[in-house]
Amino acid sequence: MILESIVTTVSPEGRVNIAPMGPIVRPPSGDAAFPTFCLRPYEGSRTCGNLLDNGKAVIHVTDDVLLLARAAIGTIDPTGLVCQAEGASREHVRLVDCHRWFAIEVTHAGGTPPRHELVATCIAEGTVRPFFGFNRAKHAVIEAAILATRIGMIDSTQIKDELQRLAVPVQKTAGPDELAAFELVQKYIEQRMISPAEYLA
Repeated sequence: MILESIVTTVSPEGRVNIAPMGPIVRPPSGDAAFPTFCLRPYEGSRTCGNLLDNGKAVIHVTDDVLLLARAAIGTIDPTGLVCQAEGASREHVRLVDCHRWFAIEVTHAGGTPPRHELVATCIAEGTVRPFFGFNRAKHAVIEAAILATRIGMIDSTQIKDELQRLAVPVQKTAGPDELAAFELVQKYIEQRMISPAEYLA
């Protein structure tokens, strides 16, 4: 199963990075109490660099799609958003507001750059508040945020068409946060839309 989540990592200089990621979740086996995770960060990203440096991260389950959208299109000031993860190291910094978090440590590094495959075990976890769930608008914002990270990789017409399709459930089922998140991603895509040929030129 791939989990749409927000991941926090810490640089050697102590800077916290907040980024969306879809790690593969593997159920607990044997005597293990927690699942294991496979993270697949791209070479050159802050998340990848931090993970390769110290092998530590915190994975968050959250329905805050506005935060996820902001994380997908740029860096976020972590001030007031994060705190120390209980029962973990100083490199494990979690979101103050989330549903559940998992502090992890990488145990095996593989994959072929530019995409790494980092297998990690959970060393601590916690529940902050109950998970209320996703509606169609939240799912649409997540898909739109993923599109924003694919600019220059897939055809611009495909991105535009998909964005128009995703606007329908947002218009029908969104609350204020979902509307703000979709508008944020939409403007980002419109401002940066270029064709793959132009991107590679």
